Amino acid sequence: MKKTGILNRHLSGALAELGHGDGVLVCDAGMPIPPGPRVVDLAFRAGVPSFAEVVDGLLAELVVEGATAAAEVREANPAASELLDGRFPGLDLVPHERLKELSGGARLVVRTGEARPYANVLLRCGVFF
Repeated sequence: MKKTGILNRHLSGALAELGHGDGVLVCDAGMPIPPGPRVVDLAFRAGVPSFAEVVDGLLAELVVEGATAAAEVREANPAASELLDGRFPGLDLVPHERLKELSGGARLVVRTGEARPYANVLLRCGVFF
């Protein structure tokens, strides 16, 4: 048994399969999940686990070279907007409809229990060397 890091076996295994350029959508409980990507659904109850907890857990294990979020987050969810700005310098903002389109190309979707709007980010994996 792992003693540190992400303990969820489905998520840990999915992360190990990612490569450079692969997309990972971290989304709130209400984001429509497109057909195609592998999905790890962590949602337990409204707000559990939070978007922030999941993003921080993933950042501890992934190399991320870029991130894209919905521009609507700025007005609708200042807390998520602040978190995204703090974690992802150079964050790319697109209309929410465009983010939904882009999410169809993700290799992995991680659904959180977040119950605040526009708490979604599409991560682009980098390399550690």
